[in-house]
Amino acid sequence: IVDAASLRDWLNAMLTGGSGFCDSIFLVHAHRSVVAGDYASLADIAELAAAYVTSRERQLETTAQGRAFLDIARTAWNCSALDAALANLKGSIAYPVAVGIVSAAHGLPVAPSLHAFLHAIVSNWISAGLRLVPLGQTDGQRILAALEADVVSTGDRALCATLDDLGGATFRADLASMRHETQYTRLFRS
Repeated sequence: IVDAASLRDWLNAMLTGGSGFCDSIFLVHAHRSVVAGDYASLADIAELAAAYVTSRERQLETTAQGRAFLDIARTAWNCSALDAALANLKGSIAYPVAVGIVSAAHGLPVAPSLHAFLHAIVSNWISAGLRLVPLGQTDGQRILAALEADVVSTGDRALCATLDDLGGATFRADLASMRHETQYTRLFRS
């Protein structure tokens, strides 16, 4: 990744064929399980999502973000539906599952919740890319604008996907994540 175009292409692959799409499926299914009151299914989804990541560091990242998101939501916006959804969950909860749980517990529809989630993760990826390449803020906004249609289409695909549709084809990103966690000096956790 050496310029805005190669960063955009990398992020597009991550969004449409990698962790962005898979995390979207987990969010959608967690949301639907909470809405249905199917907490056994929610526990299965949470376990699968926590185990699904490709590297130890990425697993730590997503479960730490999930725990932090849930802790903040319970402190600032707790509700009985959130307590009920979390009552039977044991172990780590990945960030997209946490977002699905909280949004469903608060009665937010799944489609706009998913769109906001995808927009946020793409924005975070761009922020990291701007610091690493380096690029300017204008390049970042152009990349975000260029990826918006992919954010929408990835969300639309995830809304129709089953857990059997989980899978990615971003092998270079997965390998880079595995290599990154063993580097001595790093700017980011993953």
